[in-house]
Amino acid sequence: MELYLRWLDRYEREEGEEAPLGIILCTGKKAGQIELLELDRSGIHVAEYLTSLPSREVLKQRLQAATERARQRMELTAEDIDP
Repeated sequence: MELYLRWLDRYEREEGEEAPLGIILCTGKKAGQIELLELDRSGIHVAEYLTSLPSREVLKQRLQAATERARQRMELTAEDIDP
């Protein structure tokens, strides 16, 4: 994931875009393994753990809501840059 995100950042990101982020969906959690990976040092963060995968509809709704929140943040940032 880290290699892919760095490649995207270097070769695919367009001017004005934020750095790419990755989403990894997993079916289980092992907190000890997550701690050992030290993901925060790589800029990879764990937002939440789900012990079971939600329905497709719930997952779709949550992804759409997250996308909308990101879009709103980008619009607010753009307003700060271009008053």
